[in-house]
Amino acid sequence: MKNKSRSAPEINASSMADIAFLLLIFFLVTTTIASDKGLSILLPPKNDQQLDIKMKERNIFKVFINSNNQLLVEEQLMSVNQVKEAAKKFISNNGRDPKSSESPQAAVISLKTDRGTKYEVYIAVMDELKKAYNELRAAYMGITLAEYLEIENDSKKQNAKFEEAKKAIPYQLSEAEPTNVGGN
Repeated sequence: MKNKSRSAPEINASSMADIAFLLLIFFLVTTTIASDKGLSILLPPKNDQQLDIKMKERNIFKVFINSNNQLLVEEQLMSVNQVKEAAKKFISNNGRDPKSSESPQAAVISLKTDRGTKYEVYIAVMDELKKAYNELRAAYMGITLAEYLEIENDSKKQNAKFEEAKKAIPYQLSEAEPTNVGGN
């Protein structure tokens, strides 16, 4: 009897690399990666010249958030929940109170933060300020806030009345460079 050693059958693995690359390409092409959108803020164009804009002090609504996340609004401590109503009162003053804005077109909100301010607090304050403008515009148009937001989010529904409200109550927010007051 002959002692034949049988060799195990081999599997040709040369096409395995091709299959692996095809699968890799397939998943790269078909997979969508969720990306955070961040804040939708329209920045002004870069200008090398310093503009010297003169504004009356009464038309500036000052909001400062320190490194302990405390709000100082018009030199008074406030909670995030109180900012919206204070801003609405300031913007819609129309010259009645000599310490508040002359008109919604002249009102500017100045927001300044400290480098140690938590991002969540900054966003919460920005949201409250935006809500103040949205509520004032909705009231100007004579509709509810929900109806206004529906119009704002759907460009097909925007009309002359919507544009008029944006001109009557323009969103004017000035953000100053953060400071290192808190030492962070």
